[in-house]
Amino acid sequence: MKDRIKKIRKEANLSMEKFGKQIGITKSSVSMLESGRNAPSEQTIKLICFEFGINENWLRTGEGEMKAAQTTQERYNLNLKKLQPVNDETIIRWVNAVAETNPEALKQIEEFMKKLLENQDEEN
Repeated sequence: MKDRIKKIRKEANLSMEKFGKQIGITKSSVSMLESGRNAPSEQTIKLICFEFGINENWLRTGEGEMKAAQTTQERYNLNLKKLQPVNDETIIRWVNAVAETNPEALKQIEEFMKKLLENQDEEN
């Protein structure tokens, strides 16, 4: 499990300190988990899964998909939570623009973004 915990942290691009803060443990506790010196508590396992959208079975056993299946609302809640502590002015302007835009314009923006992402995938 230690390697899977480290993988989650690395994929979230978080330091041990920030990862620990997000699940309510210290940097040294994260280090102990990732080294295998300590096993995670049930509460820590549940928090990791909740905070990062991780499939609990995968975290415990390595079987199945890493990411848990999520409803659109669950995905929204996780992403919104990620944005709350952001100080990036560009993201703040985007969130404000989306919140203040009429629904028809949002549909057009969504179509544009889908095409943009498709083109980006083709280039890679």
